[in-house]
Amino acid sequence: MRLSYADEMLLLNGCPGVIGLAVVLSGEQPDVEQVRARVAERWAGLERMNCVLDGARDGGTAVRQGMPGRRGRMRWVVPGPFDPGAHVGVARTELDDLWARSVDRPLGGGLPPWRLHVVPDAARGGDFALALVAQHALLDGRSLATLMRALMDGPAARESVRSVAPPRAGLRAAGRELMAMAAAGQALPMRPPGEPCSSVAVRELPAHTVRSARRQPADGRGATLNELLVGAVAGALRDRYGPVRRWRQRDEPVYTAVPCDLRTGATTGELGNTLTVVRVPLPVDVDGPVARLRACQTAMATVPERAAAHATVLFPAAEAVRRTGPWVTGLLADRGRHNCFAATATTAMKWPGGAGTFQGRRLVRTVGLPPLQHPGTVSFALAQAGDAFTLTTVCHLRPNDAERLADAVVTEFETWAAMATPSVP
Repeated sequence: MRLSYADEMLLLNGCPGVIGLAVVLSGEQPDVEQVRARVAERWAGLERMNCVLDGARDGGTAVRQGMPGRRGRMRWVVPGPFDPGAHVGVARTELDDLWARSVDRPLGGGLPPWRLHVVPDAARGGDFALALVAQHALLDGRSLATLMRALMDGPAARESVRSVAPPRAGLRAAGRELMAMAAAGQALPMRPPGEPCSSVAVRELPAHTVRSARRQPADGRGATLNELLVGAVAGALRDRYGPVRRWRQRDEPVYTAVPCDLRTGATTGELGNTLTVVRVPLPVDVDGPVARLRACQTAMATVPERAAAHATVLFPAAEAVRRTGPWVTGLLADRGRHNCFAATATTAMKWPGGAGTFQGRRLVRTVGLPPLQHPGTVSFALAQAGDAFTLTTVCHLRPNDAERLADAVVTEFETWAAMATPSVP
């Protein structure tokens, strides 16, 4: 099976490329063999979960350490029968430690690049967790949610997510989007300077705080979870580093990468990488949390149209070009290697459908693991399952920066929540 354009871009971006999603459950921890049996029942027939990368095509060399050989094109192949025993095990650490150990360690070993861990000490209001870790080139965040939802009790139901086909975008819109993706940006300042390292922080956000924050701005329509996250990240960066104009005395903005799911109603449960990334300027220089949120709402309102330009014009053009010039994917991937392209990444993840149970154990919350990006960057994932909201921050900055930035994001939510006279009930 040939790699898609998105698969190949994620493979060539020079990052560890590990992502994850955990479901925290309440009740007695099941035996690992029970979990393996459910995984075999629900996932064994999914071709994507049986695939490994192969580079030995047309004389090409094999994949080494997750990177393709110089010759030949990469492809997905199925090396043998599904083996849940090789993929499902019991973690020796609690969930936060598992995330910290996994984020910078690509999965290899000749097996399909995913692992499911039974985590005995999940904390986060539950008794244990099931944590799925995978290479991003194999699965995107929506795929992780689809897979974990399929493990829940009852029939492996399709997601009840309403997705529509993106509108057609013209060449003029595609041209504007190319210019937006190529615009100069700024990287986060490394303070104090030094060798960057990875750090991970997980924070719980009370439901009443998020509900109150969503009612802002008080004279507006209220805010979506995505808008709140982007606005809170802008405030956190200002709190940590000050206004952008002071960073390097330059006029370029700082950007966040916003992933956009491109699935339609007919492809809701499709596994793989059916997504694109839209680059959005962060209003770090705007004074006041409400004013920053307004600016984020204005910027985020353009995201669906911009994602449509990717889906209907830019992606098909890139696919056509790479058939005759495979080197073009590497050239485009190089553009995203610079930390000034997107200093942050912001993802809001909502658990599909109702809460559900796993072998009678109640779902308490979900916890995401966004990917570790290039040095000088930070990724944020805000996961919602019912009334439980959980923020995960992954930094490639200074030690403990994930803790500081996660706390600053939570503070921004609390600031919005504390404001009086919201207009949206």
